Amino acid sequence: MNFRRRRDDEAGINLTPLIDVVFLLLIFFMVSTTFDRHADIQLQLPSADREPALAERAWIDILIDATGEYYVDGQELVNRRPETLERMLEQVLRDRAGDPVLIRADAHASHQSVVTALDVVGRLGITAVSIATIGRVADDD
Repeated sequence: MNFRRRRDDEAGINLTPLIDVVFLLLIFFMVSTTFDRHADIQLQLPSADREPALAERAWIDILIDATGEYYVDGQELVNRRPETLERMLEQVLRDRAGDPVLIRADAHASHQSVVTALDVVGRLGITAVSIATIGRVADDD
């Protein structure tokens, strides 16, 4: 009789049940996780490939030039501060409270200028806001 123990029979850890438990935990966390949906803004982007339809309503026009200067209905503001833009829009809204706002910005205007205009319009409670685009014309090369 041979009572010596072989080296092949050493005790070890079976990884199969451990892997099963890890997969079950992974599936549990995937199923039980809730995903937060942050405020989704529904935008209807203007089409730039054709001429816009003529609008029946009058627009309150905010123009932003390449240097970041603001113009409200063709009238240049004295500075670029948001408070000045807000005061000017409040004056215009006294006479034209129901009119929507159209923001037109130069292609080289800073993004911050456009965001500032949108912020001011939002603070005034205006919900009918459009951003105008100009279609790209193909070069004749």
